[in-house]
Amino acid sequence: MANEKVITANELTKKFGDFIAVDKITFDVEKGEIFGFLGANGAGKTTAMRMLCGLSLPSAGQATVAGFDVYKENEKIKKNIGYMSQKFSLYEDLSISENIRFYAGIYGLTDDRIKEKTSQLVKQLSMEGSEKALVRSLPLGWKQKLAFSIAIVHDPAIVFLDEPTGGVDPITRREFWGLIYEASARGITIFVTTHYMDEAEYCNRVTVMVDGRIDALDSPANLMKQYDSKSMDGVFLQLARKAVRKGD
Repeated sequence: MANEKVITANELTKKFGDFIAVDKITFDVEKGEIFGFLGANGAGKTTAMRMLCGLSLPSAGQATVAGFDVYKENEKIKKNIGYMSQKFSLYEDLSISENIRFYAGIYGLTDDRIKEKTSQLVKQLSMEGSEKALVRSLPLGWKQKLAFSIAIVHDPAIVFLDEPTGGVDPITRREFWGLIYEASARGITIFVTTHYMDEAEYCNRVTVMVDGRIDALDSPANLMKQYDSKSMDGVFLQLARKAVRKGD
């Protein structure tokens, strides 16, 4: 893994009136790293992710994403990242290949590159022969794997995954993480939120937010040692118990 920093945040803050949703968080993420961003509902992680994606301006602090400033270059950030949410985001009335072509076109790929990528993704996902199937007909796990592949169809510097495996069965979750590892090996940085603590253990490093602040940041192994826990679930419970605010 290179030491190139693709995300930097220094005392990044977001206020809504008197409410401090994100309170002076500081961290960085390296190229190709799988970075877990954890926190209970209301911890501030969605607000923080929106700032890093260029969708919400910070109230204070500094941050860069893919080398672009979150205040001045948020449109450039959007072009250099991928994003996938738990809520399924592809067009269910379009086929698999139509969804790939549509999003690849939005990301600015040439016709030849779109054709190449469509063939590549269909093969990678073992969907040969199903290219014309409507997305609505696919099982949830297939939909999520397709959505992830489309989120990185333009080879972005970073992909933000917001609870991407919610509601997916354990076998499909493992297959999904196989796709994450492949993307990371190609140098794509993975910034992922999850409520599954076993998935947190797959990350290179994990941060845990509590009430808008970062309360822990290290590798899963080091955090389990620090908090004398055999799993990340135990670490998370110890930290989450300190939370005062509830809900998103």
